[in-house]
Amino acid sequence: MGRADPEEGQLPAPVKPPDGGWGWIVLFGCFVITGFSYAFPKAVSVYFKELMKDFHVGYSDTAWISSIMLAMLYGTGPVCSIMVNQFGCRPVMLIGGLLASSGMILASFTTNIIELYLTAGVLTGLGMALNFQPSLIMLGTYFDKRRPLANGLAAAGSPVFLSSLSPLGQVLLEKYGWRGGFLIMGGLLLNCCTCGAVMRPLDMGMKRKTEKAQDKYEAKEMLPIGGKSEEGISTTDGTKKAKKAKKKAKKGKKLLDFSIFSNRGFIIYTISKFILVLGLFVPPILLVNYAKDTGVPDTEAAFLLSIIGFIDIFARPACGMVAGLKWVRPHVAYLFSFSMLFNGLTDICSARASNYTGLVIFCVFFGISYGMVGALQFEVLMAIVGSQKFSSAIGLVLLIEAFAVLIGPPSAGRLVDALKNYEVIFYLAGSEVVLSALFLAMATYCCLNRGKKEPPPEKNPSAGGGSDTEEAESDIQEAEEHSSDNHQPAHSTGNTMVAASEEANHVAEEQSGEGGGCPKGTGEVLTRDGCKTDQTVERDSF
Repeated sequence: MGRADPEEGQLPAPVKPPDGGWGWIVLFGCFVITGFSYAFPKAVSVYFKELMKDFHVGYSDTAWISSIMLAMLYGTGPVCSIMVNQFGCRPVMLIGGLLASSGMILASFTTNIIELYLTAGVLTGLGMALNFQPSLIMLGTYFDKRRPLANGLAAAGSPVFLSSLSPLGQVLLEKYGWRGGFLIMGGLLLNCCTCGAVMRPLDMGMKRKTEKAQDKYEAKEMLPIGGKSEEGISTTDGTKKAKKAKKKAKKGKKLLDFSIFSNRGFIIYTISKFILVLGLFVPPILLVNYAKDTGVPDTEAAFLLSIIGFIDIFARPACGMVAGLKWVRPHVAYLFSFSMLFNGLTDICSARASNYTGLVIFCVFFGISYGMVGALQFEVLMAIVGSQKFSSAIGLVLLIEAFAVLIGPPSAGRLVDALKNYEVIFYLAGSEVVLSALFLAMATYCCLNRGKKEPPPEKNPSAGGGSDTEEAESDIQEAEEHSSDNHQPAHSTGNTMVAASEEANHVAEEQSGEGGGCPKGTGEVLTRDGCKTDQTVERDSF
């Protein structure tokens, strides 16, 4: 009670994640959305050679297409958070699917590189952003104990789609040209709308019960005046009060919660991710063109991305399972640091690969490390801020990362145009990833773990100190409002007062079990501090 409707983008705290059931369908939808969101900007690089010939542009100009897609995916995070909190996940995802599809369809009719930036870059990137973030939010609401595994399985969508979209793009390019390939890709993106349709709010069953109660009242309103009609009146009173509570929660709800910046763990994570993104996406974006320049045939060059994707498919779920172990999950931030260190060293050690065999070895190790990073990045963020603030946290993190996305790949492309040497690019990208890993590990140890070793202050049992206590106090306040709102005859208000007192007593019993020290009684109305007053209600009359 007193919290926003899940249709409005925020789930009530008492709703427990089922860790299964319809959550597996939500997981599959998140799998598809993640695949399109992360694999699509990389798979589009298959078309870069043809675009360079048709539009007479260089590496850096074509690299902007993927960069703009990723920048929109990240940079529109706060806008997406506001839309989810205001309208809910499902409608936002449906609109995003239509935008992503229309962007690629319009891109097939463009005549210059600027139009490609606006259609394939901005419009398609915005559509994928409106699908990606809500899908992660829904996944976090459906899973708790199995959340690391769920994140790993959902993240596996990226390599699965990368291993399939890249060869598919090469086939479409050979048969239909880049325009026909863009048109067909736009049709495939309509599947995002289907994935958005399955994102059912978690407490839909509660909403259906409310609708049944309202229908029951409408039916009893047609009966003769008597006991039954009075019972119907009491039912509609409860429904009206529930609606009032939802309206109050909606007015007091923050569209974007900036209080998460007071969390030191969130600040450390954000800085580390900014440095990471500067170099993480550079190797896979430039890999195909690098292979083609070394004399590798086009089909085999495109197959390199499939190798990364194939290894990544198994790395992400496996890493999610490891992160879910009891002795690993409390230290998941260090596992994330190790995965970034592994990825950065892979880039550095493979900088001198000059033949196809060397590139294949690089793709194998890069796929493992890249999969570990992809499986852990959002699990670490959820562990830091919690599920209630995750919608705002991910939006702000993605916005900050957008600047790194706009700097990284285009800068690497300009260096390629200037130096005609890919070795420097791999060294630079690997060094940035290694730096982010070292920063996250050292900052987590120095700023967070040392603070945990300090003895905690003594708790005041009467004051309470947890989120459960705060929720209990809010429920008691609402119980008081329910019991004091109406001074009507006993037939119309008795049910409401009894329900309020029962709810208050239930909360008081929980508090007394935690050391609250308040007496328990039958049918006693509680005050704000959880203790009884002289007012009592006869349960037998109910």
